[in-house]
Amino acid sequence: MHLLAHGGMLPHYQPQGEKTISQRRKGVKQGASLMLIGAILVPILGVMSGFAPGRLENVFAFFAALSAIICFVGGPLRMLYAAIFEEAAATTRFVPMSGYAAPTVSVSQLGPARVTALPPQSVNTAGSWPARPYTAEIVQPPSVTDSTTRLLEKPEPEGD
Repeated sequence: MHLLAHGGMLPHYQPQGEKTISQRRKGVKQGASLMLIGAILVPILGVMSGFAPGRLENVFAFFAALSAIICFVGGPLRMLYAAIFEEAAATTRFVPMSGYAAPTVSVSQLGPARVTALPPQSVNTAGSWPARPYTAEIVQPPSVTDSTTRLLEKPEPEGD
């Protein structure tokens, strides 16, 4: 597909300066890392609030709730903001390789134009087919097991 799209030349992409992460990708990474930090930080603060004595228990519970709100609400919001409003990475542009030039072909070298339509439909129909044979008069051979089955049948006593 690349060859056809670019006139027979292989695509060669040149980088546009130094490679940097786009603002959109950076924002999505920040939101994802914020959620992962929350997945670690909130349980740790919850366990610490369970083992803390007295008033310190309320402090740890407050920080656990605050970090849960910041991480699990702020993380997806940061990712959503980055995906909608921030700029994506610059697109790479195609630069043809300088070592290759497409061959020039004149119209006289191509020869006659190719016909792209199908040939006309032929009027010749198939000849008449022979009639199907009537196979009902062929006698079916007896089954292989018929003679063995007859041996198993018990003859009825004739004297009664």
